Amino acid sequence: MPNEIVNRVASSKLMTIDLEEFYPIGKRIVIDISKWLFEGIILKEKDFRESIEDHNWSQYKDTYVALSCLTDAIIPSWAYLLITTKLSQFAKKIVVGDLDLLEIIIFQEIISNLEIDTYKDKPVIIKGCSNKPIPETVLVQLIEKLQPVAKSIMFGEACSTVPLYKAKK
Repeated sequence: MPNEIVNRVASSKLMTIDLEEFYPIGKRIVIDISKWLFEGIILKEKDFRESIEDHNWSQYKDTYVALSCLTDAIIPSWAYLLITTKLSQFAKKIVVGDLDLLEIIIFQEIISNLEIDTYKDKPVIIKGCSNKPIPETVLVQLIEKLQPVAKSIMFGEACSTVPLYKAKK
C-alpha cells in the first residue's frame, strides 16, 4: 500500500526511560521535630527522650519521611539518630532535610540500581513530561549513568526531543 502510515518511532530502536514508571508508591511526609523542643527551640534531653518514647511511630508505616526542624533551633546530630531508631522499623526511607531532598535520595537509589545493559549502543530518550515530581538532579544523575553506554541521549517526547549527547564513532 503506497499511502500506508508507518509509525517509525514504534519500529525504531529508540529506548524510552520514563522515570515516572519507577516512582515508588508511598506517602511523603515531613516530621517537624521542633514540636518536641522546649518552646520550639531548646532541646532538653530528658523531655526530648520522653517525647520520642511516647510518640506513636507506627503511624509512619510504609511512608517516606523527611526529618526537619522548622525553627531556628540548633539540633545535635544524636537527636535525629534517636528518632531514626524508632522510625526505621516503620518508614521506607528517612532523611534529614526537606521533601525535595527526600525525592532526590529515593531516586538516587533507583538510578544506582538501574540495569543499563539494556541501553548499550541504543538511542535513548529520557521522557520529559511527568505527573510526579522528578527532581532535575535525578535527571542529571541518569545522564551520568547512561552516557558511558548509550549511542545517543535525547530529552522530551519521541515527537519532539532535544538532543543531549551522541557517542563518538
